[in-house]
Amino acid sequence: MKRNLLLAVAFLATFTVWAQNIAVVSPSNETTIYQTLDDAVAGATNGSVVYLPGGGFQIKGETKIDKRITLMGVSHRGDTDNVDGATVIAGNLNFVKGSSGSAVIGMYVSGNINLSEDSIDNIVVRHCNINSIQIKNSTCTGTYVNQCYLRNLSRFAGANGKLSNCICSAVVDVNGCDILNNIFLKSVEIDRYRSHALYADNSIITGNIIVATGHHNTYYTGAIPSAYVGGSNNTGSHNMTKGGEWGDNGVDIGGETDWNIVFEKYNQGSISLNSNFHLTGDYKQYDGKIGIYGGTGFTNEALAPIPRIVSKKVAEQTDGTGKLKIEVTVKAQ
Repeated sequence: MKRNLLLAVAFLATFTVWAQNIAVVSPSNETTIYQTLDDAVAGATNGSVVYLPGGGFQIKGETKIDKRITLMGVSHRGDTDNVDGATVIAGNLNFVKGSSGSAVIGMYVSGNINLSEDSIDNIVVRHCNINSIQIKNSTCTGTYVNQCYLRNLSRFAGANGKLSNCICSAVVDVNGCDILNNIFLKSVEIDRYRSHALYADNSIITGNIIVATGHHNTYYTGAIPSAYVGGSNNTGSHNMTKGGEWGDNGVDIGGETDWNIVFEKYNQGSISLNSNFHLTGDYKQYDGKIGIYGGTGFTNEALAPIPRIVSKKVAEQTDGTGKLKIEVTVKAQ
């Protein structure tokens, strides 16, 4: 399999000198080259892998992903050793009926990853920086989001799945999820009585750092206690909060503590590559246990698990036989 990937990437490199071409590899290992992401999605067959090199790609709003495909970029970061930089998609990725089992790996998405009103199962999103995830059907199962940046409010519509090792704005309407080793930086108003960074039911919530406290107004008394996690029937442990604990064996840093002394570079809670959420000082003992570096861990480089082009050189003209010399260096994970 690795040999096939190397060949596909090397083949793609010969076309990216003048344009960012897209290689679609079918389940039978047939490779087809496309000029646009819309055409690549339309031309892919069920089970295909769509390889996107570094560079920018536009996807039209009406483009629907209605088959099981893997969209594989290089990285959402522009500071890796990939010669063409990050894979960037402008627009939304819209998954509809027939797309269960699809995956999005290693890219920056300017818009959202949307799961339509149909029941779509087992969608995987890894090593991505996206605006948000919007699930619109509570019967969706098995959504797996790992090592991602979720820049704005994500809604799960009561669907289940797993969210792990992600840097998040608020995430709400989760039901029956494993929520492990994330950072929640913002709170959102659920209604005029409630504001939360995380709103979940029937979920396991362990090893997270919940920065935004939110509130839960008691309707009759007007009291506003701290409310890190909204919802019911949740269990969990070893979550880090400020000024109040949630779950078993929690770590309360104290209501007066500045998050700037907890993280190496808090950066005003910005969901940004310039932030550094390693724990420091008195809290360094929890690094690798609580937060994004706990559990399965968080990879700073955010590189997708495929070979990448680290150098390429193209001769200025053809040789005496009419051949153009192209030298490409590929590094495998």
